[in-house]
Amino acid sequence: MPTADTLHRYLFEKHDVRGELISLSNTYSQVLENHDYPVAVQRLLGEMLVATSLLTATLKFDGDITVQLQGDGPVKLAVINGDNLQQMRGVARLQGEVGDSDSLKQMIGHGYLVITIMPKEGERYQGVVGLEGETVAECIEDYFRQSEQLPTRLFIKTGAHNGKAAAAGMLLQVLPAHKSNISEFEHLAVLTETIKAEELFSLNVEEILHRLYHEEDVTLFESQNVSFHCTCSRDRCAQALIAIAPSEIDSLLTEEGNIDMHCDYCGNHYIFEKMDIEAIRVNNGSDIGNDTRH
Repeated sequence: MPTADTLHRYLFEKHDVRGELISLSNTYSQVLENHDYPVAVQRLLGEMLVATSLLTATLKFDGDITVQLQGDGPVKLAVINGDNLQQMRGVARLQGEVGDSDSLKQMIGHGYLVITIMPKEGERYQGVVGLEGETVAECIEDYFRQSEQLPTRLFIKTGAHNGKAAAAGMLLQVLPAHKSNISEFEHLAVLTETIKAEELFSLNVEEILHRLYHEEDVTLFESQNVSFHCTCSRDRCAQALIAIAPSEIDSLLTEEGNIDMHCDYCGNHYIFEKMDIEAIRVNNGSDIGNDTRH
């Protein structure tokens, strides 16, 4: 039985190819918590969560990566954000009805995949590709083919295990600056493609690697835990309120009695009463957040 929410990295000694394997349950459940998503959207977020975690593991710096799908279909936006600590969060925004068996293209419509990499030190990078693939995995592979020119394959499964939402996946990628024999890479991909969802959900990493690659020399590295983590806070909400026109703040207080700021990612509510707004204004200068016009 695999440890829930764990990322594993491994290396093929004779092929200059690296691999990753991830199993998610708690993190996936927390992304879905507090949202009444249609089944197809739940599946989409699971696939994106796996893909984002696998992509984050390929980065060699401290920072964030955001994977988002945008389009003109009933799912206006689906986004997963993660960092080098494998702290993940995600949300989807709908603007129409979604059927339980709807495909990626039926949900997103005409749209594109955006991958944004934000290192704590260095320049922000953003790659955009059209949604040509039939699945999230195919779209990510298109991104690597067009933007990175690195042969990459993803294998993603979603479903349920032991009564909980489950998502898992594997990534194969030629090492940067290496020219692995493409036929060798494809051979490894064919082996990996035989993995079943139930095997990914229930077997430990050693069993999976032996099941797939028992004739290969594979080095398995130390695992990394994956968790749900939202960066929202009351202080961040207070800073956002400072940027809103003072007259608009006062109008909301008059109409609603308070200001309720809701986080789409985790479902938290941050309530600001009139005295809270006054305290924010005092702490940030009497002319900030306070309408002084007559």
